[in-house]
This record gives sequence, C-alpha cells and structure tokens, in this order.
Amino acid sequence: MEYKPIRSKKIYEQVADSLLESLKNGTLKSGDKLDSVEVLAKNFNVGRSAIRESLSALRAMGILEMRQGEGTYVKSFDASRFSLPVSVAFLMKSEDLKELLEVRKILEVGAAGSAASSHKEEDLFPMKDALRKMEEAKGSGEIGDQADLAFHMALVKATHNHMLINLMNSVSEIMMQAMRETRKLLHTPEGTERLLQEHQTILAAIESRHEEKAREAMFAHLNNVEASLANFIK
Repeated sequence: MEYKPIRSKKIYEQVADSLLESLKNGTLKSGDKLDSVEVLAKNFNVGRSAIRESLSALRAMGILEMRQGEGTYVKSFDASRFSLPVSVAFLMKSEDLKELLEVRKILEVGAAGSAASSHKEEDLFPMKDALRKMEEAKGSGEIGDQADLAFHMALVKATHNHMLINLMNSVSEIMMQAMRETRKLLHTPEGTERLLQEHQTILAAIESRHEEKAREAMFAHLNNVEASLANFIK
C-alpha cells in the first residue's frame, strides 16, 4: 500500500489559510481593512513575523494590498484557488507560472545534458523505476504524480553536481507542489501517455550519453507542458 507523506504546515501558512477561509465564508470581503499586525498576532496567538510572512504570501497571490499609511486591505480573490495550499496558490497566477517554467528550463535542460555525460550506471535505475511506476499508474492518482517528480529529481542527482543538486533541493518543495497542481489541469489519457513518452525520450538520450539530444528532449518536454498550459498562463 502506498502512503502519502505528511507535510507539516508552517505557522505562516496556517495563518494565511485561516484568512483565506474567512474570505471563502464571507467574513472578509473585498475592500475590507485587516487588523494591525500586532492585533492579528495576538488573535492568532503567534509571533508578528508569522503574521508578516502570511500577509506577504497573500499579497504575492494578489489578494491583499498594502496602502501606505493606511494599512492592509483585501484587494481581490478567486474562489477557485481556495483548494490550493498557500505555498502553491500564488504560483497559479499566470506570470508566476511563466516564471516557474522559465526556471525549470534554465535548470533542467542543462541538467539533462550534464546527466547524459556524467551519470553512472546505477543512476539510471531510479529513473527507470520512476517511468515504470508512471506507466503502471496509467497517469492517474498520487502514484503517477510522485513517479513524475521522482524522475526529475533522479535526473538532477545523476549530474553529480552537488551545487546543482542543492539548488534544486532548495526550490523542490514549491516546485513539486506546483507541478502536482498543474498536472491536474493536463490530466487526460492522451496527455499522460504523451508525458510518459517524453520522459522515455529524455531517459533514452541520457542512457546513450548524447548530451545535445538530452537537452533537446527536456526542452521539448517543458515546451509542451507550457503549450498545454497556454490557456492558464495568458
């Protein structure tokens, strides 16, 4: 039986989720002014730094705005985003999704080429195992999602570039959550089969130690993801 790992929410995320729930149930409305940081900290029984972080996250999501000398106000909100974690929801804005895809191209295209030239035989095993699980999952459910993520992280580890690995690890949490949510938008039998084939092409290029083909395959894969999301990142 597969179990989904439990991720503890940070305090600021819990505060932001509570404020989002107030928006969802109508307690807070567009145009409302929030209490001061001190009052919010007292009411939530948390530190002021946690309040500031939660307000920053909600501003990044475009929900709150800071008015100089006046305070923090509810700007706008999209009810369709309330099911997403705070750490992901702000990435679902079009500009942030574009930037995330650009970051992935910068890091993962180069990583694919490096993995082709630097991998050891044993580095291929976790990538092959991830693709096997993707195929068995038929693109559905958490197992398929986790296998997709595992492939990309195994590829980066195959570069044996510790700075790159650490860099990917430092952004992996928010990157992985965003990948999981965007894949839900692309979930069709044709789409998941195409994703599997694209990953197989990447692995084949890496296994044959063809750097340029590996880079091209990864770039094509990320371009196709971007094209599939075109309606959401205009």
